[in-house]
Amino acid sequence: MAKQLPDVGSSGAVPPPRRSRIVLAEITRQDTRAERTRAELAQQTQVGEALVRGLVRAQLALALRLSLVVAIGLGGLPWLFAIAPSLGRTTVAGVNLPWLLLGVASFPFLIGVGWAYVRLAERNEQDFTDLVQRPEH
Repeated sequence: MAKQLPDVGSSGAVPPPRRSRIVLAEITRQDTRAERTRAELAQQTQVGEALVRGLVRAQLALALRLSLVVAIGLGGLPWLFAIAPSLGRTTVAGVNLPWLLLGVASFPFLIGVGWAYVRLAERNEQDFTDLVQRPEH
């Protein structure tokens, strides 16, 4: 087989090959911050510990707020019946109102607070994950 020679112009010079630019710095720069943050979390550096401490603090604050809601919601009922004794003697469908509120209505209330806690705790964790994986832009 014969080797083909490059196209030679009228001056006899071979045209230079077409150049292409390869840029790798932009590609690696996108994940630099996210990778650095993940590495700090894995290596338990001061920055990683501060990030985790922030997440734990947010989860604790959420738990304390919702515990306060439960304490006021259920713990306030005996105070309400002590302050207004006539309300404590009220009957609904033959059942005393205090028994109805504490024995029946408290369960949907606790389920609602538990559902709210799970949703808000998952949102805190998602915000933390977004912070760790956020690109530098």
